[in-house]
Amino acid sequence: MPRIRRILNQRDFLPSKRYFLPLIFLQEYDAPWPTPKASLRMWKSVFNSGLLEGATMAKIDKSITEIAEEEQPKPAETPDRFTRRFFLSQLGTASLAVTTAPLLHSAPVQEPEPVTEAIPGADVPGAVPMVLNINGKEHHIALEPRVTLLDALRENLQLPGTKKGCDHGQCGACTVHVNGRRVNSCLSFAIMHQGDKITTIEGLAQNGDLNPVQAAFLEHDGFQCGYCTSGQIMSAAALLKEPCGQDDAAVRECMSGNICRCGAYNNIVAAVQSARRGA
Repeated sequence: MPRIRRILNQRDFLPSKRYFLPLIFLQEYDAPWPTPKASLRMWKSVFNSGLLEGATMAKIDKSITEIAEEEQPKPAETPDRFTRRFFLSQLGTASLAVTTAPLLHSAPVQEPEPVTEAIPGADVPGAVPMVLNINGKEHHIALEPRVTLLDALRENLQLPGTKKGCDHGQCGACTVHVNGRRVNSCLSFAIMHQGDKITTIEGLAQNGDLNPVQAAFLEHDGFQCGYCTSGQIMSAAALLKEPCGQDDAAVRECMSGNICRCGAYNNIVAAVQSARRGA
């Protein structure tokens, strides 16, 4: 930019008459130096308007072209002979390649470890891994050996249909089926039932259809508060496969292990007899 201004200030480039360049033109060329082609194009657009004579315009074109060519970046020159710096740089590159190549080939390839699902409860101290078959589905779980089947169902397997009443085997609210037989789950350890087929109130219905005992309890209103109902139904469903007399007294005796604190025994017996007749 300073060189072009010096060219314009030379006496042989000035026209016969004195002209002043527009202020916007000077402000534009105070910006960073544009590319040579762009500079030549902008200067020509200003002076081709008849401001300067032909000979003067030709000299400006030639000077601007020469300056643009000088401003072009020159390619870096490569030494035609080996220098000490060039030799040391090449030597360092070769040494690095020779040193790291064996390490790349000898590095062992670590195979990703297979991802295994964590067993629920495995982080509990003293827990023992076990498999429980509940309602036709196997559950892999880790429990302490002293955990009862009732607590395992409610607290660990999220099956709250089995109720905890007395926790002493006296009320029958926790009744489940183990291999088809009714069992008080509060008196049995979960670890004792590996390999057994356990059925809870959640698995009594099949394919969305109620068990005949469940339908009979609904028909005869065999419940009031409903807390003992799951145990009553599980006992009644097992009773259908057990030897039991035909009269109501025999049914009461076979169902004596299940207590209803609401006193709905008459309706419970009627529901059991209805289910027995329909079986």
